[in-house]
Amino acid sequence: MPAIVLATLNARYAHASMGLRCLRANLGELRDDSVIREFVIGQKTEEIVEKLLAESPRILGLGVYIWNVEETTRVVAQLRVVAPEVTIVLGGPEVSHETDQQRICALADYVITGWGDVSFAELARALLAGTPPAAKLIPGAQPPLAELALPYAEYSDEDLQRRHLYVEASRGCPFKCEFCLSALDKTAWPFPLPAFLTELESLHTRGARQFKFVDRTFNLKVDTSLAILQFFLDKLEATPEDPLFVHFELIPDHLPERLKAMIARFPPGSLQFEIGIQSFNPEVQARVSRKQNDAAAESNLRWLREHSRAHLHVDLIAGLPGEDMASFAAGFDRLVALAPHEIQFGILKRLRGAPIARHTAEFDLRFNPDPPYNILSTRELDFPTLQRLSRFSRYWDLIANAGRFPRTLGLLLGETPFACFLAFSDWLYARIGQTHAIAHERLVLLLREHLQLRGDTPTEAIDHALVDDYRGAGGRSRFDFEPADSPAPLPRQRDAQKAGATPKRQARHLRAGA
Repeated sequence: MPAIVLATLNARYAHASMGLRCLRANLGELRDDSVIREFVIGQKTEEIVEKLLAESPRILGLGVYIWNVEETTRVVAQLRVVAPEVTIVLGGPEVSHETDQQRICALADYVITGWGDVSFAELARALLAGTPPAAKLIPGAQPPLAELALPYAEYSDEDLQRRHLYVEASRGCPFKCEFCLSALDKTAWPFPLPAFLTELESLHTRGARQFKFVDRTFNLKVDTSLAILQFFLDKLEATPEDPLFVHFELIPDHLPERLKAMIARFPPGSLQFEIGIQSFNPEVQARVSRKQNDAAAESNLRWLREHSRAHLHVDLIAGLPGEDMASFAAGFDRLVALAPHEIQFGILKRLRGAPIARHTAEFDLRFNPDPPYNILSTRELDFPTLQRLSRFSRYWDLIANAGRFPRTLGLLLGETPFACFLAFSDWLYARIGQTHAIAHERLVLLLREHLQLRGDTPTEAIDHALVDDYRGAGGRSRFDFEPADSPAPLPRQRDAQKAGATPKRQARHLRAGA
């Protein structure tokens, strides 16, 4: 039986924990006496506890995050009752700050704050040697990245075939956006590039075809960005019949010509950029210490949309201190005009330790006391308004971001996208009273009903757009409003994309020609 079990509760099975793999890779001589065990939120607590104890661990290391802290707390509480002899060590962003306010920290034996790569190994050695440290709270040491063992050999063959593959070319962030925990970093630190590229080569040889970079600022150092992009471009050009998909997070206002030239060479379905705009309001940006050249960001987004085949996923945040509905609506409409494939409409959260809390009193920021710590009201946005925006966010994700209604969306948004979609969102919630578990066919009928009630689009145009969208997304049903002589739905075609290449959602946007 292993002496050390490293475990966490992921949001979904497809999310393989990179943090656990970093810990195991750096255990040194203890690595072979350790195992990784991953669970999914929603699993029964007793079952998780039973499976953990079946390993008979002496040390249990748990990764704690905003999405799993409540369920992990229940796991730890049960372990304290049925297995008090197991030493429980916590780590992760959720327990790296405000530890004195958290029940889970009180229940655990040790809490490592910040980086755990080497600090967990040092603690495990001391515990197994019978020389436990006196202090419960252990600040994580931050060694030079060249001294860390890379975690990629810890991904199993099943991980490569069935799960998202997370990689990092750098850690940290030089920017100080106060809603983000990375604001606490002093800078960004790169991993040695030759060793990192060697690991990418090994992963690709083993069959990895999806790579999600977790770097906060991938395009900060352009020479490094170009080297990594060239690695993937070489693979695509050598075997174009063997596609891959790579995700990067970009700084929106930093896209030099050398980088543009290489991005333009990537084929459709192979590249995704997550781009944080967050707000187009200069006063709000300054208030939360976000330095952004909006004109350059807008120009770069327009260039990416018009001259590259990258899938663009762009972030906005509602509820930032001092931003009212009119300001947010103007920013949303400005972003819609740039036509990114997806707009991630987020609601501000108060992450533990994030500097955004300093604005609480002045702007009357009221956050949910429980995870995910979302903003409930501000000086400018009362609770009912933020509830409306939360529903807007959910429906936008379901209808616009999902890529199932590219033709109908244009009819729905009209000349004032935010106002039109908010009106639809309000109507839809009043009509059905739910934001989840809405079948595709039901959405078609509800969209048709709303657009007909609005009365500014001929019914024939509405029906044509809805049926085209529904068929394009693989829908097989026949609707009562379709003409009797309309052609029968074609047999469902198997996706031409190979497994492990373009994800389904992005592939829908690609098929729609978006």
